[in-house]
Amino acid sequence: MFKKILIANRGEIACRVAATARRMAVKTVAVYSDADASAKHVGYCDEAVHIGGSAPKDSYLRWERIIEAAKATGAEAIHPGYGFLSENEEFAKACAGAGLVFIGPPASAIKAMGLKAESKQLMEKAGVPLVPGYHGADQDPVMLKHEADRIGYPVLIKASAGGGGKGMRAVEKSEDFAAALASCKREAINSFGNDTVLVEKYAQRPRHIEIQVFGDMHGNYVYLFERDCSVQRRHQKVLEEAPAPGLSPEMRQQMGLAAVAAARAVNYVGAGTVEFIVEQRADGSMNFFFMEMNTRLQVEHPVTEAITGLDLVEWQLRVASGEPLPLAQDQLKINGHAIEARICAENPDNNFLPTTGTLHVYDKPLCTAFERADLSNAGIAVRIDDGVRQGDTISPFYDSMVAKLIVHGQTREEALARMDEALAQTRIVGLATNVQFLRYVVRSPSFAQANLDTALIPREEAVLFKQEPVGLPLAAAAAIAQTLLSEKATEGADPFSRRDGWQTHGVTQRPFEFDFHGEPAKAALTYRHDGALQLTVGDVSGPLVFAQSGQGIAIQFAGQRLSATVYTQGEVDHVFTARGATQITAIDLLAHAGESHTEGGRLTAPMPGKILSFSVKAGDLVQKGQPLAVMEAMKMEHTIAAPADGVVEELMYAPGDQVTEGSELLKITV
Repeated sequence: MFKKILIANRGEIACRVAATARRMAVKTVAVYSDADASAKHVGYCDEAVHIGGSAPKDSYLRWERIIEAAKATGAEAIHPGYGFLSENEEFAKACAGAGLVFIGPPASAIKAMGLKAESKQLMEKAGVPLVPGYHGADQDPVMLKHEADRIGYPVLIKASAGGGGKGMRAVEKSEDFAAALASCKREAINSFGNDTVLVEKYAQRPRHIEIQVFGDMHGNYVYLFERDCSVQRRHQKVLEEAPAPGLSPEMRQQMGLAAVAAARAVNYVGAGTVEFIVEQRADGSMNFFFMEMNTRLQVEHPVTEAITGLDLVEWQLRVASGEPLPLAQDQLKINGHAIEARICAENPDNNFLPTTGTLHVYDKPLCTAFERADLSNAGIAVRIDDGVRQGDTISPFYDSMVAKLIVHGQTREEALARMDEALAQTRIVGLATNVQFLRYVVRSPSFAQANLDTALIPREEAVLFKQEPVGLPLAAAAAIAQTLLSEKATEGADPFSRRDGWQTHGVTQRPFEFDFHGEPAKAALTYRHDGALQLTVGDVSGPLVFAQSGQGIAIQFAGQRLSATVYTQGEVDHVFTARGATQITAIDLLAHAGESHTEGGRLTAPMPGKILSFSVKAGDLVQKGQPLAVMEAMKMEHTIAAPADGVVEELMYAPGDQVTEGSELLKITV
């Protein structure tokens, strides 16, 4: 076994690998960029080496610096994690050339499976079923459109060197193909340095099911069952679970054997994932087609660990050091059900736009931290894998994932309930996240009933987006209760510093004004002479009774009881309850007197990034919803659309310019 390894990655996967290494008494070396100088993974490893600037191309993608760091610190092997250099053939070769073990497959396997088109040709020869499509070398846009027309719409354009949903576009009709192809190629060249694409038939009601495979240097192969990754947005996974609901033992075995055949075809070594599209037919039967092989550990590997009781990173280290696979196929068993939720810094109600900011509050559910040295996967009910701490900043340089929340139960129903409870206990303040959205997905009819396919999110749109779980009356009651408790905490012993509205006769009324989801709201709190409180919020009125309860507040108002935890950030109260979370803003009329909050005809950058293109020029007439510009931020493209009909007055930047959040991009006269 290795004595020391370097982890060529950052964030939660770097911490995850280091946790297993620590348990196995293997020393670890972290690498970090300027932006990650104080990141969690830097302090969690035994040593750390600075390798460059904040942008990945200046640090985590500079493999020569990573190899220098490994040699300088005496590391014997490099674990690439996922993303960055994990599927880079040249990096794997360079490691071998430097006398370092690459904890992953041989470079030949990465090359064979790294390009989607070539890998599909290889799988066809190996007898693995393929989705109908075009996987050739001719990349002429006219020819690609001709192939798409021949295949029949809808089609899926996919970057051949891609992954993680980048460089991927679904196209519903022929006239949309050219624009989608251009966007796909642009994103692919920026993400992977290769704009080659393939075109495939877009299967109807498809499920995305993948098989975890492992191979060793002695010719042994196993599959560690499957994961269902059908719940996706922007072709990126949101929730994953294992085993796949409704998959028969016969089909599980067929897919497992096909995955092993794929691995054998390229003499695969280490952990890999063979991804399949599963077509669900009208008669209830299913058929599967090879999609791609990811030659690395997957983000969602913890659900496999949860149902098998195994540590896949330990298997990686053992296999890379020359040991045989720890178990044979007939020794592998499925225990219970596991679900993983990807907690991301993004706004689901704004087309999942990534967000940046500081984690002012980062409260996690009661769980078993994977970083415990004595951890066994067996019996873990709730697990968090993350690479951040309270006070850390989510920057625009890397992807938007904050943490992975994994739950396990003896049944899927138990796992669902456990996931909802764990999400309710996850409280993040400082930037928008998808935590509440994930709760809506888990509780949606389709997901709860395992009616799964990649269109689940748009199908359940009515119950997933722009929901309000708490409501104005209770949100206002919680905010007012928090205000009163905070004021009471600052009162002195003398009666003149009290803020309870007491007077010698009559009643006192105190007004409050709020902004709730962009709408103004008024409330009035009446202090009765007997000390009771009467609250009116809009047309809802009743006694307000509240008391501190642990870290939260127990509230009774308008015939309802509520336990809430309220975090105040500036004027915004973040209200967390068992039924869901919401925000309400207290308006200080004196502080805001004379201010204007209108943007007029300005369009501003929603986050830091780079301008890729403008589709309009000064003087152009535009219609509401028309695409105006394309930005690149957090490794994805984002389209800026016109908020109303108008005329473009001026473009403030040029393609290629870097912009900060809130920068005025263009002006429109409406």
